[in-house]
Amino acid sequence: MQVNPYLFFNGNCEEALKYYEKVLGAKIDAMMPYEGGPADMPTPAEWKKKIMHASFTVDGEVVMASDAFPGDFHQPQGFAVALQVDDPADAERRFKALADGGTVKMPFAKTFFSNGFGMCVDKFGTPWMVNCPAEMSS
Repeated sequence: MQVNPYLFFNGNCEEALKYYEKVLGAKIDAMMPYEGGPADMPTPAEWKKKIMHASFTVDGEVVMASDAFPGDFHQPQGFAVALQVDDPADAERRFKALADGGTVKMPFAKTFFSNGFGMCVDKFGTPWMVNCPAEMSS
């Protein structure tokens, strides 16, 4: 069994995935627009180029995404996509890139449980937690 996050966007899925490709080193594996669906699928003309389904990987981890159908998008809440990054400088760089144009919920800083941790909502509305784990002693 595999569990993967599925992110919904408000018409800007393709832009978001290309941004994640740039700032996270993500690899877009698939991106299917609504116009690729069955001809009888009721899709508004202005939504045909929007993304019906996509998948991308970040360091080998699969995330799926799409543009929610018009009127079905809701701002994400009750979860965050969590990144574990070994190098504190790289973790901070990724956090700053994700927070750019978005909202910082907790600035990236060293904490009692990590070498760096921060929380933000990116400019696409996706909540993120970036963590650089502290070395645990047994």
